[in-house]
Amino acid sequence: MSPGVVSERRGLAIAIVVCGLIGAATVVATLAISRGSEVGLSGAAAAIATEEYGRRLLTDTSRLMGPDHDDPARRQTGIRMACASCHLGGGTEPGTLSLLQSAAVYPRFSGRDGGVRDLVDRINGCMTRSMNGRELPRDSPEMVAMVAYITSLGDIYAAMGEGQRKVDEITAFKTPSRGADLQAGERVFGDRCAICHGADGAGLQATPTRADGYVFPPLWGPDSFNDGAGMHRVLTAARFIKAKMPLGQADLTDDQAFDVAAYINSKPRPRMADLDRDYPDRSTKPIDGPYGPYADDFPIEQHRFGPFPPIEQYYKSLKR
Repeated sequence: MSPGVVSERRGLAIAIVVCGLIGAATVVATLAISRGSEVGLSGAAAAIATEEYGRRLLTDTSRLMGPDHDDPARRQTGIRMACASCHLGGGTEPGTLSLLQSAAVYPRFSGRDGGVRDLVDRINGCMTRSMNGRELPRDSPEMVAMVAYITSLGDIYAAMGEGQRKVDEITAFKTPSRGADLQAGERVFGDRCAICHGADGAGLQATPTRADGYVFPPLWGPDSFNDGAGMHRVLTAARFIKAKMPLGQADLTDDQAFDVAAYINSKPRPRMADLDRDYPDRSTKPIDGPYGPYADDFPIEQHRFGPFPPIEQYYKSLKR
């Protein structure tokens, strides 16, 4: 074969590859804009509302929409934690607080809100509570991107094999029959948690620049979740701690997870207004709800730190 023919064929092959790449990019951009147009986004806004942008919003929350953002309109969270501080691996890890199947369970009834809520409502609940911020507009690029990303995780889960779906967690947390021991919790925190989260619970910043957020998040103080967040409930926190903490070596006992969760939640943190409006039907409020009013006469300290079995039995008797 002559050198001229070889050169010509190489040129043709390169042209085909380039055209293919351009075509693929066009398809991706078209799909992104199409997704955005379904919720009324402009072409420019829809082009950035991608699944990848949604993933980055969960893992790099502080930098992209935290309180230090250069654009005041983009300061949508009130703290510098990331969504992935709780939804480990950007929500991709099976088990406690995974997001792999989240899209499939919405819309569903929310006792806290007293009505049926969709995935957008759930994300905004995290924005105002766990992130101590403000709600995102339903049609904002950030909301569209996060919904797209979380929805894509459902497709990933469906494609997983059984081995990949296996939850790598020790035995699920079982509530102790006693009240929490805050002093014991302080000892557990000092021995097992302070090395990452700091002796003062203030976390470990990613860089000296606060806008960059944290490697290990604060567990109390002004940059932590507020008192309306789900993680401020002792049993919720204990389940997460037992399943996932210490990171990479989750081996705490039920008693240790219970006590250290109570110790962490006994500390000061941002306050959320109008919590008394939560749970219009007070009988649906979780037994470890740390704020009133309640549909029972148990003291608030027992709702915060236990013992919880008497409260649980009371509500079981109501149902009977």
